[in-house]
Amino acid sequence: MGMLCSFIRFENLHELKRLCHWGPIIALSVITICSVVAIIDSIFWYWPLDSAGGSVNFIMLINWTVMILYNYFNAMFIGPGYVPLGWKPEKPEDMMFLQYCKVCEAYKAPRSHHCRKCNRCVMKMDHHCPWINNCCGHRNHTSFTLFLLLAPLGCIHAAYIFIMTMYTQLYHRISFGWSSVKIDMSLARRDLSPVIPFGLSAFAASLFALGMALGTTIAVGMLFFIQLRVILRNKTSIESWIEEKAKDRIQYYQTGETFIFPYNLGSKWKNFRQVFTWTGIPEGDGLTWPVREGCCWYSLTVEQLKQKKDKQVRSVQYRVIENYGGACCPVTKGIKTFFTTPCSEEPRIELQKGELILATRGLKHWMYGDKILEGGGTTEAGTKNRGWFPRRCVEKCVYDNGTDQTEGKKGR
Repeated sequence: MGMLCSFIRFENLHELKRLCHWGPIIALSVITICSVVAIIDSIFWYWPLDSAGGSVNFIMLINWTVMILYNYFNAMFIGPGYVPLGWKPEKPEDMMFLQYCKVCEAYKAPRSHHCRKCNRCVMKMDHHCPWINNCCGHRNHTSFTLFLLLAPLGCIHAAYIFIMTMYTQLYHRISFGWSSVKIDMSLARRDLSPVIPFGLSAFAASLFALGMALGTTIAVGMLFFIQLRVILRNKTSIESWIEEKAKDRIQYYQTGETFIFPYNLGSKWKNFRQVFTWTGIPEGDGLTWPVREGCCWYSLTVEQLKQKKDKQVRSVQYRVIENYGGACCPVTKGIKTFFTTPCSEEPRIELQKGELILATRGLKHWMYGDKILEGGGTTEAGTKNRGWFPRRCVEKCVYDNGTDQTEGKKGR
């Protein structure tokens, strides 16, 4: 009963709208197709009522489906947990170590980040996953990781059923001649149980489901190992990126600092227990976290503040020289730009000739930045004037001296 309650526990019914998104629609379609075809094929190949092995095979197949859907919906509807609106640390002097979110009108708790899609500050945010149309964070990290583990295992079982079904069905329909091999898909099975027609359409459905199962096994399996790697280090994907930027900042300025990631407790088992517990409820309240010796609660947030200041110093101003409509994969901006579009749900921004952009990061053919407003300011998080744009649409602003650009950044 407790598991059922946690499954149907929504903040309110409007959470059901998360299903109306291309990510859940595709994910649930793949799960449905593989499960239904595997159940039907298991009847062809290993009739469950004839032997104990057939019964175990059928029960395991149903069990995979139930467990996959249970963890999938838990990850989607329970959600990552959000920093309370208006939150601030108990000690006022600690506010100087934290970033302030103007959207949520609250301080960002350690390990939390603002998600533009959810429009909230997410506790221990790992990433926003389009397949569950929600963030992966503190409360649903366990369910999300279990889903990534169970989905490939279930697909491996289903793929084995597809292969054995097609093999056994074709075996009874192949006839060898002197010069050719013929397959007659109209012939009925020679054995008497079960008597269910297996024609060309059933063979095509099994082959299609096999391709989906193998593709899911590879893709989701890789995501599972990535998640397991960060869990054993007690990191999130965002924190791994912050750590890399810390090393880059220290090397760039030659400060002689040594950044130690504060949440790695020094033991893989202890790190594992931060996410996976016997009760299924992650440890902690999502606002305060245990740290290793030599670090304080705000070691990571202080590094984030340093990187934010460094980002303002090292960002580069560009001028738009070619209009861009904000398309995800623009056809008119070159083949390389089309095929190297960032694999992210982060927005694209429209550009008009003459506008100024403050670029903060970039790829070979794409850049990410903020539009500079007429008053000299840049856009805030959550607006549509921050995002990706093709590199070929802009050119770097050239100054005779550093005065204008320096004053512009101070104004921002």
